[in-house]
Amino acid sequence: MRFNFDIAESTEDDSRRSLTPKEDFQWVPLQTHPVFTTTADGGGTAATASASAGGVRNLLAWDGASRLYYWDSNQQCLHRISIRLGEPDPTSVVVASPSKVLRADKELNFVVNKISINRNGSALLLAGLDDLCVMYLYGRSSTKENAIVCRTVSIGSQVYSSDSSAIRILQVSWHPYSDTHVGILSSDSVFRLFDLSSGVVQPEQEYYLQPVEPGRSRNAASICPVDFSFGGDHLWDRFSVFVLFSDGSVYILCPVVPFGSVYKWESILEIYSDAHTFGLKSAKSAAVNNSNMAISWLEATFPEVAQEATDRENLSTIKAHSHALFDASLALQGPLRKVCHGGEDEDLAVRGAECEGRAVSFLYNLVSKDSILVTAWSGGQLQIDALADEIQPVWITGSAPRLRVDSFDHIRGIAMICESIPAEHSIVKLDQPLDNTVWLGHPPPLLRLAIVDLALPRKTEGSSLITMFADPLMPERIYSLHEGGVDSIVLHFLPFTSQINGKDENIKTPSVHPVLSTCQGETSSSSPSPLSGFASLSDSFGYSWVVVVTSTQECVVLEMKTWNLLLPIQIDKEKPIDMEQQKEKDTPDIISKELLSGPKSVLAPQASPNLRSISADSIEGRSALHQYFKLFHENYVEYAHKVYFELKHHGPQLKRIIDDQHARLDEAQQKISRVEAKQPMLDERIDRAVQRHNSLEQRLQRLRRLPGAHKKPFSRAEREFKSELDQFTGVELDALRSSIDTLGARLKRYTKSSKDNLTTQRRKIPGRNHVQDAQISQLKLSLEKLSLLNSESTKKVELVESAIKTVESSRNKTILS
Repeated sequence: MRFNFDIAESTEDDSRRSLTPKEDFQWVPLQTHPVFTTTADGGGTAATASASAGGVRNLLAWDGASRLYYWDSNQQCLHRISIRLGEPDPTSVVVASPSKVLRADKELNFVVNKISINRNGSALLLAGLDDLCVMYLYGRSSTKENAIVCRTVSIGSQVYSSDSSAIRILQVSWHPYSDTHVGILSSDSVFRLFDLSSGVVQPEQEYYLQPVEPGRSRNAASICPVDFSFGGDHLWDRFSVFVLFSDGSVYILCPVVPFGSVYKWESILEIYSDAHTFGLKSAKSAAVNNSNMAISWLEATFPEVAQEATDRENLSTIKAHSHALFDASLALQGPLRKVCHGGEDEDLAVRGAECEGRAVSFLYNLVSKDSILVTAWSGGQLQIDALADEIQPVWITGSAPRLRVDSFDHIRGIAMICESIPAEHSIVKLDQPLDNTVWLGHPPPLLRLAIVDLALPRKTEGSSLITMFADPLMPERIYSLHEGGVDSIVLHFLPFTSQINGKDENIKTPSVHPVLSTCQGETSSSSPSPLSGFASLSDSFGYSWVVVVTSTQECVVLEMKTWNLLLPIQIDKEKPIDMEQQKEKDTPDIISKELLSGPKSVLAPQASPNLRSISADSIEGRSALHQYFKLFHENYVEYAHKVYFELKHHGPQLKRIIDDQHARLDEAQQKISRVEAKQPMLDERIDRAVQRHNSLEQRLQRLRRLPGAHKKPFSRAEREFKSELDQFTGVELDALRSSIDTLGARLKRYTKSSKDNLTTQRRKIPGRNHVQDAQISQLKLSLEKLSLLNSESTKKVELVESAIKTVESSRNKTILS
């Protein structure tokens, strides 16, 4: 079906209409759209380069309604595709062809590896490894080469786009409660929040993350951030930022609120009353102090909560005001520990990584009342945990933040150093009362749900990179996107949700289903084809689809089953299975039991002794014969009719069963003949295997006689030293070099800016030069410490390599001799 109208003109207002002439649009299936077709060159050059540099990409975005966006790396343009779900069939997905082409009004000097659209669909993020831009889809535009040119600006150009800066962008995401705020986590361990409505050069909020406690030394993997995620719509989770580090530890920043973001009035009132009920009435002074700080922060950020009830009855939403405590900075809560049972060893709660490799990505998912945290590891495992307690805000007093204000003394920017709290509290246990945990500043413990192994192929050149997405229709389902394809993980057990629903059952392990595989074959030695786009679509009728785009611009659309996924088959293990009942149940009734039992027994009618003397022509004889014929007809003739009808009715079924038995018999005979033909070859292979086993056993006996065969196992200290060296592989040296480069770049930039602004700062803040000298000396001391740690790590690696070479050389000499 063809339509003769312009989609852009029908969906946008007069100020946003396209200047291109009207075209004929045709609705085609999504996978056959001209944009998603395999070209001759495949477009694999840019895709392969970006995949090797940044891992798994995602160049596909959906606005949640009627538009799909795809970034073409070869043409450096954005395709806006109008989409219809469930038309004409409920399970089909059709799009308009041709699509609208959007181009940036500036040249992009970086490779885009991720795009993301805000809630109202007005702006799109174009993120790379060292640069970031935002494209305004409905700003001022002009036509050029049949394309719409959109206004595009760089975000944080002084921090990320500088030529001398070694800072890399690790993760970028829109804030869930604002259409203009973007959160960015970079390699210099700083989380920044930009407000695009007020300025894209300077961040609105800056949080310098310092997970290492003062006076303690930890490896570089524990201070390298990897990923972050905003919290969901649940109590203080909506004000929380979860940060993942390379060693798998998770930290929390709370509260973090964008200036001007909008929240539900009922949600703010709920946490406000919770602080009064459980915090102020607590018997412990620490809980009272923490709740007092939270209440003062809520009343300053949301002034409506402190007003009278008559003034706030008609409120449905509430806007956050700019506010920060002048004498306190946010605490970096964590690392989150595992919850301990009654008799469990406390060392298990603080034990390090239980999975292989290093942490690569993180996902926060809110399912009903449960906050689910999923950590992906480079070894191909997913670590699924749930928060066993509620998140509460924590500040560190005495650490004043740095504020940027305007001429009216309104706060326009915040920068603070977020340090971790010294671990003076005990490990949280399940049997602890509520008074020992609430509002005491303890980070919430984690309840381990499962560790899922995706069974990814081993890679010799590096580790696996995994990206995770939550299903918008069914939050219990999580999609994992990796270089081998897409997998679906469904959670069947949720601690708080199952308890609320009244389900007193054991913990059910998640189910894992492969959705799409990009490997050429199970035995193929070639590397799998990387993916360049993923999106999960759903409509209001309960249908769900998965859209995947490969590096060759080939689109795959898969319909996902949603209903009954959370209802696994229940098997009663305690009730035994009766084989006779199962056999009777499985065997169909060919002939009824009534016919198999035979005709009814015929009872001879009562007759007088002189019955034989009666002639057949008499009235008495005719009456006796009539009675005998009646009994014969009722029992034998009707039974014969029933038998005839049953045999005629079941004749085709019996023939089908017989034919099936003959076919199975022929198949069995063919299998037997093939086995008989392969029997000599199997005997020969068995003989060769026995001979090979004997030779290997003899060789093993000779190797056991070697002097180096009887080695003692590693001691505990040697095993711990080996684990530390394994963590240095691919993480320590790169992290230290990146940290040294980052600190050097920041030191140069800070020294240059301090020379220009020295006079102004002295006039505003007396004694500022001493603070700057102290900061510069602290930076130099940190740089020296990092250099010393780098040199020590290099010496350790060289020592281990020399020891391995010495052992191998001595072993070779012994074998040759």
